[in-house]
Amino acid sequence: MTHAIRVHETGGPDVLRWEEVEVGDPGAGQITLRQEAAGLNYIDVYHRIGLYPQPLPFTPGVEGAGVVEAVGPGVTGLKAGDRVAYAGPTGGYAEMRVIDADRLVKVPDSISGEQAASMMLKGMTAHMLLRSVHRVEPGETILIHAAAGGVGLIVCQWAKALGAIVIGTVGSDEKAELARAHGCDHPIVYTRQDFAAEVERITEGKKLPVVYDSVGKDTFLKSLDCLRPRGLMVSFGNASGPVDPVPPGILAQKGSLFLTRPTLFHYIADRAELEMAARELFDVVESGKVKIEIKQRFALKDAAEAHRALEARKTSGSTILSI
Repeated sequence: MTHAIRVHETGGPDVLRWEEVEVGDPGAGQITLRQEAAGLNYIDVYHRIGLYPQPLPFTPGVEGAGVVEAVGPGVTGLKAGDRVAYAGPTGGYAEMRVIDADRLVKVPDSISGEQAASMMLKGMTAHMLLRSVHRVEPGETILIHAAAGGVGLIVCQWAKALGAIVIGTVGSDEKAELARAHGCDHPIVYTRQDFAAEVERITEGKKLPVVYDSVGKDTFLKSLDCLRPRGLMVSFGNASGPVDPVPPGILAQKGSLFLTRPTLFHYIADRAELEMAARELFDVVESGKVKIEIKQRFALKDAAEAHRALEARKTSGSTILSI
């Protein structure tokens, strides 16, 4: 028998239960994965509380890495002993799991299993934001909210490597210094500074072509005020709660703005797109332009404690659940 975190009813961190589970043999097109670590992400909270509903009971976690233990019928390109990682589907908070082989990518020797587990969802989200949703060009100024978070630190570094000027919001002076050390040119401490006014000042009134907002309810409307005419608002998370309904006319009033609500899984559903995103992510990490730093580690059985820290905004950078 092996262990996993199971959720039998939605709610607070206490619904995360450490249980014995049975892992069956891999079916056609599947592999059995012995996990080394799982990544912690805010989407795990959304699944736990039911904001993004999952069939009950379920094992949360959409990011992880480990070693192929067994290969099911019809699987090609993978064998027992291969080091692999994934972003999605749920099931990552487990010592062992069965997963579709076409969702896995091989991990380069230069990247550790823990690093891979902490970067797949966050790193490919950064790739989606910077290379697909809006292709950042040298000299552009961008705003990334939660700049000291897991996605935020990767976006800051990657955008800087692309030649962008990076503005980021953070919750404390300590997080401001962390963001600055990772390529954020203008960290804004939102607890005492009006970020929209700061954007106006930094850009000398020109404002921005794009805003990347994973905070949601607390920042959405002010984020619109940061955009220049025909700018793009990228709402990709709800850490402060879901955004209130917005009449489309407000986009016209604020400058014929564009609004998108992307989800990574729609950008990597195609195998070729998944491989491209992973390859470009691994390349930028191997080059040293983006450093993946694990700031917090929790034992897998202590997932509830990790969720409490995440929701209390006591984490920065990447967090993993060690197995």
